[in-house]
Amino acid sequence: MNREPLVSRIYRIKLVLIAVTFVTVGLLLSVLNDWLESENTAHIIIAITGGLSDVLLVTGAIGIAIDFFTGRDREAADTDRTRRVLQELTPDFADAVIQGFRVNKRDLQRVASPELLDDIATNVLSLRLGDDQFAQEIYTDIRDQAIHTPERWYDVAVNVRLSTAVESGITGGPSLFDVLVEWEYTTTPSHAVARFACVSDRDEFHELIADVPATSTWFMTPRPGYDASDQKSYELVAFSVDGEARKIRRANRRGGQIYSAIIGDEVVRAAKPVRIRHTYRTIADPANHRLFLAIAQPARNVSLEVDYSAANISRMSVTDLMPSSRRPYVSQLPAGSSGKELTVDVSGWVQAGTGFTFVWTLDSEESPLPPSPAPTHAKPAA
Repeated sequence: MNREPLVSRIYRIKLVLIAVTFVTVGLLLSVLNDWLESENTAHIIIAITGGLSDVLLVTGAIGIAIDFFTGRDREAADTDRTRRVLQELTPDFADAVIQGFRVNKRDLQRVASPELLDDIATNVLSLRLGDDQFAQEIYTDIRDQAIHTPERWYDVAVNVRLSTAVESGITGGPSLFDVLVEWEYTTTPSHAVARFACVSDRDEFHELIADVPATSTWFMTPRPGYDASDQKSYELVAFSVDGEARKIRRANRRGGQIYSAIIGDEVVRAAKPVRIRHTYRTIADPANHRLFLAIAQPARNVSLEVDYSAANISRMSVTDLMPSSRRPYVSQLPAGSSGKELTVDVSGWVQAGTGFTFVWTLDSEESPLPPSPAPTHAKPAA
């Protein structure tokens, strides 16, 4: 049973009960009036009881008659009046609700479920783009990459140093670059243990990168001089939380290795931002001519600096994979400086999976300048 018929029925029952009460009291007063007349009571009292009896009888009878003959018409009129009022005020109500949600997101959060918020965001994006399917797919990608990520990184600083691989202790075999990478960022940790893995199996690599940010994975193609399970090929050198060094544990496994550092359950429970810093060392093939670094989590304000002063690299450039209208600011030390550095600064948010590829040209690959032709002297005419 819906609400409207029930309310109407209760109203009619109350009206009938009141009318019946009036009629009953009027009849009782009429009987009382007759009795008073028989007892030769004062005329003023008889007149009052008689008049009041007539008023109650007439009022009750008229009320029942009016309800019987006009009840349905009155309900129809009330319904029609309510419908007109709602039609006139609906635009104002809608504008007020939309404006309230626009100004105060807490109101929208209180009444909307995550599924409803997804539908609202998709519809808004569809109106802006004019394409329902495109809006749905774009929003799904944004939601999966940004909303469902457990951590967000702020003020990310990445320092990379490339040098000839004399520090790695690797002698003989192919020439190598020693790569020292330091990450520093502010975040609210979601895991008590940070793990760093180096693997050479692609299937395992894709399984581990799904565990971001708990696990940071480095893939190393197996070939002579590159062994993912060798500490000389990859090593977590340092890990700290708010400047406090954490102990690092290493576990060797077939085709790879894993390093673990304790962030702490108390840090995760506190749910407060901390400054995390970790440094790892790996090797790179100079002949590969590139080094790729990816941002594992959504990050705001990213700065990357590559120092290749100690490597036999003559020139370096960078290619970004940023799906954004904001272009990174790239700068290098001027020619003739004592060092060789390339810096990339990105303001604002950078989505997870965004990468930067650093491409270099070796000193041995630079073509020497051709010698200037010797000057010729024209002979005087005979």
